[in-house]
Amino acid sequence: MESVQDDGEAIRVGVRCRAAGARCPGCGSWSGRVHGSYLRFPADLPVAGRRVVLRLRVRRFTCEDVSCGRRTLVEQVAGLTRRYSQRTERMRSVLAEVGLALAGRAGARLADVFGARASRNTLLRLVDALPEPQPQVLRVVGVDEYAMRKGRVYGTVLVDVETRRPVDLLPDREASTVAAWLAEHPGIEVVCRDRAPFFAEGSSIGAPTAVQVADRFHLWRNLGEAAERCVSRHRPCFRATFAASEPQKAPAPAPAESESPWPTGHRFADQDPLGRDRDVWLHGRLRRRPRLPPAVPHVPDRTCSPSAVPAHGHRLDPDPPRHPAGERAPGAQIRPRRLPRTGCPRRAHPRVREDAHPAPG
Repeated sequence: MESVQDDGEAIRVGVRCRAAGARCPGCGSWSGRVHGSYLRFPADLPVAGRRVVLRLRVRRFTCEDVSCGRRTLVEQVAGLTRRYSQRTERMRSVLAEVGLALAGRAGARLADVFGARASRNTLLRLVDALPEPQPQVLRVVGVDEYAMRKGRVYGTVLVDVETRRPVDLLPDREASTVAAWLAEHPGIEVVCRDRAPFFAEGSSIGAPTAVQVADRFHLWRNLGEAAERCVSRHRPCFRATFAASEPQKAPAPAPAESESPWPTGHRFADQDPLGRDRDVWLHGRLRRRPRLPPAVPHVPDRTCSPSAVPAHGHRLDPDPPRHPAGERAPGAQIRPRRLPRTGCPRRAHPRVREDAHPAPG
């Protein structure tokens, strides 16, 4: 250790290695010839909620083996650093345990609380970099199915019942797949499974000497299903018992005849009497109202020549009435009468008879 600095946010510790040389990772030969040195800043475990950063000076050595393809090598401190690592070994192990316990997002939030800031992707990479655990000798194994796509694709999960940890996942739930996996683990003494026929067949083929039992969950489930089937078979007995125990009710009085003009069950049949009387009176008045004579359709005059239609779109009477000069036409003829549209339906102006406007002379 060379120095310790506290800048309020992080504690920086200056250290260096005093080894005489390093061993080449390529050929394994020892080298003590120093090529150069540089600084590394690996993060260590926090102290009192503050970050700890090592200011580590490492040396680069020259490999003395001519046949080795590696020219230089950097010394690594055992138990402290590794190649291309930005954290110490104990910092990596702590973050990996947090990732195993809480996964990505929750683990990143917890690591930020105690001062070891790391992203969720970093935690997942540390978990993925952990070596595979050595499988133990299984004695009691649980076999069940799991859904990769519910209702479509199913697989098989195998669990060590004694440690309550999953052991392996199989891509399907076929009897041959389960039998092949059980045959690879000859130390299994008890197989805990459900009542699926393919699991029973696979267990009998793969582990013929193992005892097949049902776990607590499937026992309770089978008991509940059996009780439900028993109750459904005796449902008529329950109905007869309840029918005999019910007291006899007095017959309800017959409903009085309704004076509503609407049929029974109609939404207007249950209105108040005054409202019904008002509706009946209104309908009677409407029925007694005199009907208007049917309208006589107007037949347009076809004797009008095309020259009689002016440019403004109004058709004139071909033979308008003549009046003496200085006399005004009667009032009934001053008002223009609208004719039905017999031409193009998109005509903007209606056709008006202008027989109320006599020609001069």
